[in-house]
Amino acid sequence: MNPKMLPRFELESAPGPTASVIMLHGLGATGHDFAGLVPELDLRGCRAIRFVFPHAPSIPVTVNAGYVMPAWYDIRGTNLAVQQDADGIQASALAITALVENEIKRGIAAENIVLAGFSQGAAMALHTGLRLPYGLAGVIALSGYLPLTERFAAERSEANAHTPIFIAHGMQDDVVIPQRGEATRDTLQALGYPVFWHSYDTEHNVTQEEVNDIAEFLQGVLPEIR
Repeated sequence: MNPKMLPRFELESAPGPTASVIMLHGLGATGHDFAGLVPELDLRGCRAIRFVFPHAPSIPVTVNAGYVMPAWYDIRGTNLAVQQDADGIQASALAITALVENEIKRGIAAENIVLAGFSQGAAMALHTGLRLPYGLAGVIALSGYLPLTERFAAERSEANAHTPIFIAHGMQDDVVIPQRGEATRDTLQALGYPVFWHSYDTEHNVTQEEVNDIAEFLQGVLPEIR
């Protein structure tokens, strides 16, 4: 993958958006999978938001017997903490950074951009967002984890050292086990990040309670202009 613009589609919460939320889907999905989230969010008190839903390229995924599917990077085994696809993660980070910079070119200030994701998309939101050289409004990681943890302390950007981070995880998740989310929370908190941790009695999905909590987070980091 090169850092050219990823295919994507967009939805606006209101005309004339002054904020953006870039939502990264999970393994085997597409940007369309989370389009239904937007009308479920209570965005009263938020500024007008452009939601951007990019599509990951289709690549062979080792853990799925090499089957070609949309993926931000290869998954080589069931233990997500070992044999990580560092090259694939970095390539996707460049492509996602290009999306963020495109929103800035369109007139959205970096401090009004939220980078969000589910599962593998959450991993990319954390990996990319916390390395950017300009501060974001927030990062949302749903049912995901921080990849390449051993590199993070050295590679993270001071620009996002105080960026609010919403982390949510289902305690019955058997795809990305809860311990991955908890370890991510603990790592980020130990480095001083303001982490908003939420756990739910659910599996690898998003609940209505979680949708409500996401909306509350967005109300806090993207407040309406008065």
